[in-house]
Amino acid sequence: MCDKKVSVIMGIYNCSEYLPDAINSILNQTYSNFELILCDDKSTDDTYKVAKTFADMYPDKIILIQNEVNSKLSYTLNHCLKYATGQYVARMDADDLSTLDRLEKQVEFLESHPDVDLVGTSMKRFNDDGEIDVVLKPEFPNKYDLKNGVPFNHATIMTYKRVYDVVGGYRVSKMTVRSQDYDLWFRFFAQDFKGVNLAEPLYLVREDAAAIRRRTFKVRWNIIKIRYNGYKLLGFPISSLIVPAVVEILKGLVPYSLIDMYRKYQKNKFNVKKDK
Repeated sequence: MCDKKVSVIMGIYNCSEYLPDAINSILNQTYSNFELILCDDKSTDDTYKVAKTFADMYPDKIILIQNEVNSKLSYTLNHCLKYATGQYVARMDADDLSTLDRLEKQVEFLESHPDVDLVGTSMKRFNDDGEIDVVLKPEFPNKYDLKNGVPFNHATIMTYKRVYDVVGGYRVSKMTVRSQDYDLWFRFFAQDFKGVNLAEPLYLVREDAAAIRRRTFKVRWNIIKIRYNGYKLLGFPISSLIVPAVVEILKGLVPYSLIDMYRKYQKNKFNVKKDK
């Protein structure tokens, strides 16, 4: 078993209900050489208190820090990175779950594929009613996959600390409040880094009504701006942005009631397929 340390970075904000399960899914990993870095973004509920309880119980595993003011996810993750001492860095969100062998399998993959700079995985979406579906990404994504959206499931990734150092971490701006990963991937591929996605879902992502409603028209407009900057960075024709920009605008105009109906359809279809 590789003995290289993994730094798991997790931004936490008003998630006291789900945080214990998220933390435990890391503490119980089959790969034991890790540190979990929690950064509270000035929560207004008991999130910091819950995190402090875990940090006090596991001082050799958990590092707890806090932003001075609410600063959103990009700043929070960069704050975590300042404390990361592992050669590998893995992402994790505070309301999700990692399978217990997630870190082990991702470390094994990177160790056996020295030409790969980052490994992501598929993930299962779920809510309080059960599993919805599995979110797959291209096995061998390249820069052209950015034209179709994000090429990695952000919360599932494990990469080298040096990769974050080279790309400069996450961009802190109003534009990247909800889509910091999309901006990151343009800069990742601009540096000729290579990533791979494992087909096995090693991550469970919570999908609830609140998460859906955070994808506002403003968020989608910011995605268009991120694409524009990214296309220029990678030398893509700006004219090729027209169709995806129109799609984002149309998505922003879809009523939430229709989105909810589609999510229920996805869940029913997934469960029928799973039961066969």
